[in-house]
Parts: sequence; structure tokens; C-alpha cells
Amino acid sequence: MLVGSYQAVLSDARRVAVPKKFITELGDNPIIAKWYEDCLIIVPKSFWDSLSKRLVGGRRAIDLGVRDIERFILGSAFELEPDGQGRIIIPELLANYAKFDKDLVFVGLMDRVEIWPKKVWDEKSETLAAVTKEYIESINHD
Repeated sequence: MLVGSYQAVLSDARRVAVPKKFITELGDNPIIAKWYEDCLIIVPKSFWDSLSKRLVGGRRAIDLGVRDIERFILGSAFELEPDGQGRIIIPELLANYAKFDKDLVFVGLMDRVEIWPKKVWDEKSETLAAVTKEYIESINHD
């Protein structure tokens, strides 16, 4: 199960060690791509297929929204080849999009792993701590 958060350090060559717990569950050749809120995601290749279908589904590519989703997420995807120690190289395009510096955080969210710059994640965590109670209460009332 992809859960928990782990800190990591990105090298000058954009190489980073994916937490062992995650790399095992992500399997061979996971996919990395842009995600919302300026972070990246890594998902198992098998999950990528279902994610792609959920994002664009049976919608026609003639719809602007569908085309934009395809361009944003699907068009930014790369297949990863972790080395024997679970290290990956984050493509420059993606590292620039997420504004990565040296310190990163990997966050497991059951079906995906998000990668954040540590500074941004720390700020987001503070915000989440303040608003999550309201979110949970609104879910419980539905």
C-alpha cells in the first residue's frame, strides 16, 4: 500500500532514491507525470491505464477540456527505469514544472505517490492541518 511520507534529496543530476517501500509497490517501469497543484505523481504502469481512462474516459478528444487534460497529464508522462538501488532520474521538464530544489518529500496516497518540494509540502501540511477538520465534517454530512 502506498502510504506515508518520506524525505529525500535530489542530486544535481536530478537523481533521487524513491523510498524502498514505494519502489517495491510501484513495480517495474512506473510512470511519472505532472499532477495538480504543481507536484508530480508516480504510479504503477498498471494503474496508469486506469488513471488514463478515468481522466479522459469515453469523452471525445474534440472537447477542449479532454484535450487539455491529455496535454497536461498524459503528455507529460515518462516511463521510469529505477536502478538497482531504487533511484530514478526525474526528467528536466518535470523537475522544472514542480520547481524542485534539493529537498523533496514523497507522499503515498494509496493509489499514487506525489512528489513535492519539501518547503512547499511543509506549507501545504500546515494548511491541511487547519482545514482538514472542516473537510471531514462536510464528508460525514453527505
